[in-house]
Amino acid sequence: MLHAGAYLLLVLLWKLFFVFKSHDFNKYRSNLIRIALLCFVFGMIMELLQGILTSYRDPDWWDILANSTGVIIAVVFLLLVAPYLKALRHRIH
Repeated sequence: MLHAGAYLLLVLLWKLFFVFKSHDFNKYRSNLIRIALLCFVFGMIMELLQGILTSYRDPDWWDILANSTGVIIAVVFLLLVAPYLKALRHRIH
């Protein structure tokens, strides 16, 4: 739960930063896919480095699965709320 929640929050915050910083909302999905892929890769690298760089931690496939689950939940959520974010962004700008 902690891993999934952390990666869900990572994707949400990163995407919301780009939603309000970017001037082109049409790239919403492509940016979201890039963010999701980067978070997947980041999670896998962190797990591998845990096993390589430390003697007291082991890489765990369940952690990678939990990280990926958080990313997927965030992507689905952001796709569902895209119209509301677009309206909010237009009201702010």
